Amino acid sequence: MRSRAFVATACLTVTSVVRGNIYFQEDFNDEKWVDRWVQSEWKSADQVGAFKQVEGKFFVDKKDKALQTSEDARFYALSAKFDKAFDNLDKDFYLSYFMQHEQYIDCGGAYVKVLPEGLEQKKFGGDAPYNVMFGPDSCGSSKRIHAILNYARPNAEPVNMDHRSEIADDSDSKPHLYSFVLKNDNTYEVRVDGAVKSSGSMHENWPFQPEKKIPDPNVSKPADWVDETEIVDPGDAKPDNWDDIPATIPDKDATIPDDWDEEEDGEWQPPQIDNPEYKGEWKPKMIKNPAYQGAWVHPEIENPDFFEDDKVHHVVKNALYLGFDLWQVTTGTLFDDILVTDDEETFARHEKRVMEKVEAIRQRKLDVEEEERKKSEAEQAAKGKQADEDGEDEELDLSEGESLTIPEKSSEEAQEEPEKDEL
Repeated sequence: MRSRAFVATACLTVTSVVRGNIYFQEDFNDEKWVDRWVQSEWKSADQVGAFKQVEGKFFVDKKDKALQTSEDARFYALSAKFDKAFDNLDKDFYLSYFMQHEQYIDCGGAYVKVLPEGLEQKKFGGDAPYNVMFGPDSCGSSKRIHAILNYARPNAEPVNMDHRSEIADDSDSKPHLYSFVLKNDNTYEVRVDGAVKSSGSMHENWPFQPEKKIPDPNVSKPADWVDETEIVDPGDAKPDNWDDIPATIPDKDATIPDDWDEEEDGEWQPPQIDNPEYKGEWKPKMIKNPAYQGAWVHPEIENPDFFEDDKVHHVVKNALYLGFDLWQVTTGTLFDDILVTDDEETFARHEKRVMEKVEAIRQRKLDVEEEERKKSEAEQAAKGKQADEDGEDEELDLSEGESLTIPEKSSEEAQEEPEKDEL
């Protein structure tokens, strides 16, 4: 029995290990990362910024490295190849990576792209076709998470389709883990720091399919269709004296100023005030329209261009590369711990591990900022104390100076000196 149990356990273990695939994984911890990643030359050298391998400012593990944007107002284009091509037909897709803005991000992207076979890495740039574009993007007041999928309708060219509703992003200086999940049941999740930010049906949240029904192009509203709910009351007429009432009248309570001179100022006229009797422009009464037929509804027909697709999750077709294609005004963004897999357990372990790192970095960031705050307060207090001591020294110097002034002569000494008139 023990042998059978062992065999069964071993089989289950092997099955759980081999059932999923890791197509791409990167932690940037070794010096050979430069051999795995290719710098694009799609822009001139003076327009392209360099990625640098660094230790994050608040990283706890000194051996843990990350990639960081390093030059302001530059384009960034860098890509690396998968271990093998990934086609997610009937498979789940998990994309996850660590990101932290160590700078104040005013305008710049921090997203990644998953790209298909055929990419010329040296020419990789904004025009290169991609399968998925995912991650945060900020510029001014716009702070969002892109979730763009490349999808082709039948007999049409592929189109990059963004999520129907904007997915908001905090865009702060804290570390974050961004994850995008496409399930083979055509559902999705956008996760930030292990929490679901957006989820649901892919059919409902991307414009993959046209509407099932459309207005019948061969039908239009009849010319005699009555859709006015009210009409002018034919029995209502404007009163005869309506237009005789002025909008303003002289203020009867006004009096001529005491200094008014009719020879110089002319004949005095009282100021005008609003006439309480004035009713404005006359408008006839409105009554319900007895001929009203209701709002006309355009008849609909089945959309001939509509199609069913129960595989809309299948947008990762022969993916073979992951890349950064960014523009940043102010740089200092860290990227690390990138994973592309089709296995839920692998993703769950990755999310747990990276979130432990995220929490540790956040705590160290708080600790360092608290230390800096206390240090700044101590320095300010020391400066204030020194200023007080300097002020006391100045007062002491002044009092000592006053003690050195020649004292006034006493009345007796003054009497001993001869008067000027006596000389």
